[in-house]
Amino acid sequence: MAYDEKLADRIRKVLARRKGLTEKKMFGGVAFLLDGKMCCGVLNDNLVVRVGSERYEKTLAAPHARPMDFTGRPLKGFVFVGPGGCRTDKALAKWVKQAVDFAMTLPRK
Repeated sequence: MAYDEKLADRIRKVLARRKGLTEKKMFGGVAFLLDGKMCCGVLNDNLVVRVGSERYEKTLAAPHARPMDFTGRPLKGFVFVGPGGCRTDKALAKWVKQAVDFAMTLPRK
């Protein structure tokens, strides 16, 4: 299994009304981009959330969050959220909102 399609579908529903949304196969999973800027994605059964370097340490303290590390070297500014952290639609929406909020601070491409 490359990535959890059901989780990807749930993210699509959360982001459905967003303009400039695209999807791209990345990291062996799927990434969701807003105006060309990655905000979140799915790898295996993990939610990938881009939070940026300023919120990185604080975000890691959240339940079910851990460093995004699939190469032996953590990717700063990105976290994995395990399945327990996005079990409900409300929890998933909270994580996706955090990712969208960060992506919107990035300069336009």
